[in-house]
Amino acid sequence: MLRASANRSVELSQWRSEHGKAEEEVDAEPSIDDDNEARRYSSTGSARQHLLAEALTVKAMLAGRPRLLENQAFRRLVRIVNYSLAHQGVLLAGLLILTLLLGVATVVWSGSLPVSVLVLPIVVGGVVLSLYSLRWVIAAAFACLVVAGAAGEVRAEYAWATVVVLITAAVALGLARSRARLGVTGTTGESMLVDLRDRLIAHGKLPPLPPEWEIDVVHRSAGRSEFSGDFLVAARSSEGLMLEVALVDVSGKGHGAGTRALLLSGAFGGLLGSLPPAEFLPAANAYLLRQRWAEGFATAVHAVVDLSSGRFEVRSAGHPPAIHYKSGSGRWDTLDATGGLLGVFEKDVYEPSTGLLRPGDALMLYTDGLVEAPRRDLADGIDKLQGEAERLVTKGFRHGAGTLVDAVASSDADDRALLLLWRT
Repeated sequence: MLRASANRSVELSQWRSEHGKAEEEVDAEPSIDDDNEARRYSSTGSARQHLLAEALTVKAMLAGRPRLLENQAFRRLVRIVNYSLAHQGVLLAGLLILTLLLGVATVVWSGSLPVSVLVLPIVVGGVVLSLYSLRWVIAAAFACLVVAGAAGEVRAEYAWATVVVLITAAVALGLARSRARLGVTGTTGESMLVDLRDRLIAHGKLPPLPPEWEIDVVHRSAGRSEFSGDFLVAARSSEGLMLEVALVDVSGKGHGAGTRALLLSGAFGGLLGSLPPAEFLPAANAYLLRQRWAEGFATAVHAVVDLSSGRFEVRSAGHPPAIHYKSGSGRWDTLDATGGLLGVFEKDVYEPSTGLLRPGDALMLYTDGLVEAPRRDLADGIDKLQGEAERLVTKGFRHGAGTLVDAVASSDADDRALLLLWRT
C-alpha cells in the first residue's frame, strides 16, 4: 500500500509540473473532509479530477497516522495498567521499590523530608494489595523507619511521624483483612456493594401503567445509608390487566438488612407473577424458612389490582395494614388483611381483604418504620398517617408519597417506605 501511495505521489508531481492550478488546489492542509472530496472527484470522470482524487486520498491517509499511533499507545498503556493491577507480584515489587526509595530519601534529606512520607506506599498497598502482600510493604516501611531513626537525631517530629505510620498501617491491615473475607482486593468489594444496591433498586422498578392509573413510591433508609431493609417488587401480567406489588420489610437495618433484602428481592421478584396471587406469600414464607437465618423474619404486604375494573386484593404477613381512600366518602379506611410473619411459622394462612378502586380512589402501602416511634403506639402512628393523607387529598396525590414520609416519620433511625397507587 505504501508503494502504491508513493507511485501516486510521483504521478501527482509530474502532473503538477505541467498544470500549476492543480498544484494550488492540492497543497492545502489535510482536513477531515479529504476522503469525502476524493470520492466526489472520482465520480466525475475527467482526468484532472481523477488525479486530484488520488492526491486527496494520499493526504487523508497520512493525516490519520498520528491519531492512529496515539490510539495504539493509549491502548498499550491501558493493557500495561490492567496487567499490573491483576498481578500482585508486580504491584508488590513496585511498592517495595517505592518504599525503599522513600526510606533512602528520608535519610539523605532528613532535614526537609519527614519520615511520615512512608505512609504513601502503605495507603496505596491497602487499596490494591492482598493482606499477605501488604504485610511486606508495612515491614519494609518500618525497617526504613528504624534506619532513619538510627541515622539521625530522634526528635519529636520523628516520634509523631512514627505514630502516624503505625495508625495508617493498622487501618490498612483492617481494611485488607475485611476484603480478604470476601476474597477480593482493591476497590472490588466496594464496587460489589454498589452493584448490589443498584440491583436492589432495579428489582423495585415499577412497570408502566395505563393512562388512568398513577403510582408514587418513596424509600428512605435508616441513617441516610445507601442500603435499606425495605424493598419493593412489582410485576404486571403479560396481558397487562393485572398489577402485583409486594412491599417487604426485612428485620434489622443497615448493611446487614440490606444484604438480606437483596437476596429476598431476587427470590420474591421471581415468585411474583409466576404463581397465583394466593400462593405468593406462602411461597415467600417457605423460602425464608429454608434460609435458617438467625435474624431471618420479615413482614410483607401483597396487593393485586385489576387495572381494567379496579378490583383489588390485599394480603398481609405481619405487616401494618394497607389503607384505602374512597373518594365517595372522603375517608381513608384500613384494610383488615391478616397473616403471620414470614420466616416464623410453617403453613401460615394469609386471609385477603378485597375492595374496589373507583376513579379518584387510592391505595396506600407502607412499612412500620414510618409509623413506629419509641414513645408512640403503632395505632397512633397509623392515625397520624391517615390525618396527613386527608390533607393530601386537596393538593392531589402526585408526589404525595414523599410528602407523607416527611410529615409522619418521627426520625430517620429506621428504614421507611411508602407506595401510593391511585386511579384518576
